[in-house]
Amino acid sequence: MSIPAIKGLYHYSFPCRDGEETRAFYEDILGLPLVACMMADKVPSTGEEKPYAHFFFEMGDGSYIAFFDLGENEMPLPSPNTPSWVMHFAVELESVEAVEAMGERLKAAGVDVTPVVDHHFIKSIYFFDPNGLRLEVTARVDEPGYLEQEAKAAHGILKEWGAKKARLLAQKA
Repeated sequence: MSIPAIKGLYHYSFPCRDGEETRAFYEDILGLPLVACMMADKVPSTGEEKPYAHFFFEMGDGSYIAFFDLGENEMPLPSPNTPSWVMHFAVELESVEAVEAMGERLKAAGVDVTPVVDHHFIKSIYFFDPNGLRLEVTARVDEPGYLEQEAKAAHGILKEWGAKKARLLAQKA
């Protein structure tokens, strides 16, 4: 039996402290339209009694970033064993100039934004939304054939990382 092919991202969901604060950031600053919002008192997948609002912002490719407002005005807690730069959500713009313009727009709104980071195949800026979710805004700058080369090397690099990780863990023991 073959593995069903995943078509793409439908949505990524994250908790938020306040629905209106989140809407203002994603719609008014980032320009993502709010396209759906639902309220419920019971979680359909678990049956748990928990009032919430679940709302969706549409990205240009038809996928969504979504949020849950659980009605408690609490900031989502970061993972205690993960650096703040690890968990992030990256969105793509069409050019490095657009990334720079978004960075200026964010700064004008009072958001702390990194300088453009050159990853050699993408150029990105990083910042946090009002809920502590780290976001990356990026544009591709890779040369033709770059991703194909990376795909050929990926398994070997991951195997090499596994060996290095084993040595690092052994040094800690």
